[in-house]
Amino acid sequence: MKVRRAEYVTAAAKVGQLPPPDLPEVAFLGRSNVGKSSLLNRLVNRKQLARTSGTPGKTRLIHFFHVEVGGRELQLVDLPGYGWARVSRSERASWQKLVEGYLEDRSSLRLAVLLQDLRRDVSDDETLLLEWLAEREVPSVVALTKVDKLKPMRRAKRVRELKLQLAGPAERVVATSAERGEGIDALWRTIFDKL
Repeated sequence: MKVRRAEYVTAAAKVGQLPPPDLPEVAFLGRSNVGKSSLLNRLVNRKQLARTSGTPGKTRLIHFFHVEVGGRELQLVDLPGYGWARVSRSERASWQKLVEGYLEDRSSLRLAVLLQDLRRDVSDDETLLLEWLAEREVPSVVALTKVDKLKPMRRAKRVRELKLQLAGPAERVVATSAERGEGIDALWRTIFDKL
């Protein structure tokens, strides 16, 4: 997929700071160490559009990126991660309020992409989040990340296992690798289906 334009727009620390919902939006969410920034960078074929870090929990705001691809314009939205970040309970609660406020009331939101590390089992956090999205009629897809970390036979087995774990709450599961670019076109096709 040819990305003609990809640029940082803004960040929001509160729901009241969100930019106007002018373009269709695709939100990316998942655990703090799942590789959201790396996948976003691979999707737009840029190395540092979304900042990557070895320290979980660096994304503490909602970040918006304007993208033009396949003759369409949209915004990719990087939401704060959950799970592993070493932050106070109050800060974690403020992230949750911000993320839920965005996901619940955003008229331009077309798809939520939940990232799941291929090497980890689906937890209650992911299942409950997918159910929460479904209750609010927010379409969702699960992007399995870091598939390059496993050998092909083990990878295929894990993909099957996770698809079974996700049966029901996820509309679709796409295996991806930000490192090698695997599954990126399939993820774009899934995104375009919802725009």
